This record gives sequence, C-alpha cells and structure tokens, in this order.
Amino acid sequence: MSRFLKYLIIFAIGFALWNYWLKLDKGILDAADYQTAKRVHQFNNYSITNLQPYKGEFRVLSRENYNFGRESEISPVDFALGWDKMADPEVYKQLSISQSNRWYYWRYENAPPIPVNEISTHSANTHLIPASKQIAKQLKAIDQDDLIYLKGQLVEVKAQDGWTWRSSLSREDTGNGACELMLVEEVRVISNL
Repeated sequence: MSRFLKYLIIFAIGFALWNYWLKLDKGILDAADYQTAKRVHQFNNYSITNLQPYKGEFRVLSRENYNFGRESEISPVDFALGWDKMADPEVYKQLSISQSNRWYYWRYENAPPIPVNEISTHSANTHLIPASKQIAKQLKAIDQDDLIYLKGQLVEVKAQDGWTWRSSLSREDTGNGACELMLVEEVRVISNL
C-alpha cells in the first residue's frame, strides 16, 4: 500500500470522526440561543414552542441514544420513564422493556405485575431536548434504573419546510403520538439502584 493511500485513509477516518462529533453537539441548544422566559425560540432552523411546563421524579426504565434522522438533530436521547408504581423496581423488573425507532415497548410473562392500564399510563417514552451543553452532559451520565428529577417544557418543534414534532400533553395516553417531547431545563439524579 502506498504512503499516499495510507495518509488518505487516515484523513478520511479523521474527517468522519470530526463530522460525528460535530453532529453530537448539533442537537444541543446553546445557552445563548435559549432563554426559559421565551415561549418560542429558534434553534438550527427549527422553531421550538413551549406548550406546557413539565416536571417530576421518574425512574429510567430504559434509555436509547440516537445519532441519525432528523429528530436526532434536536433530541439525541430518549428515556423510557416510569412513575408511581412503575418507578418501583419490584414492579418494572418483572417486565421486559426495550426501545427502538423512538418507541418504547414492554411485555410480561404469565401475569402482569400491576394492571396493564397502570403500566401504560404510568410510563412513557420521552424524547429529550437538552437546553444546554451542561444538561446534555448530565443526560449522558444517567443510567437505566436511576431515579431522576426532570424539569422543563413539553414542546412542539417545527421546521421551515413544514415538518412538525409535537409532544403529548397527557401522561395517560398511549400509542402513536403519546410520547413526551421535552425541553430539559434541569436534571438531577436522586438515587441509583
């Protein structure tokens, strides 16, 4: 293999890695671009509209990072979150929980640990938009099974070409459109399992 070809391959790998790291930061609002008091903010050719304040203590049932697709430009991570009985390890550990393609799935063997309606209405897939680079770092450090506190806004995101991504405004809906799309303004880990 010629020396030129070796350098070309090294350059191509370096360029690919550089683009990958740029993409990771692209989905993070800079503090200069974002102000909590604003109802509507602009970010990377997207308009983000606050719909409703959202906060609470949640158990991270599962987490999934995303690097591809339009949604990942804004929301690089989804958490499947549980609250009330679905935050109890004795309950949710009896379920098989997974995430894929921005969806959250659960199933059980034999009998459900709590009524199926409670499982559905006390857990949700939540698309997280970090409000700052610091919030993004904190979200990256959160693991499955952590009990966390989240505070922010449920939002609607629109692009100039008409594309729209809107949060559910109910904790009790299920199916298509039931996910929360959350602009995370504050996050902290309460406890680890």
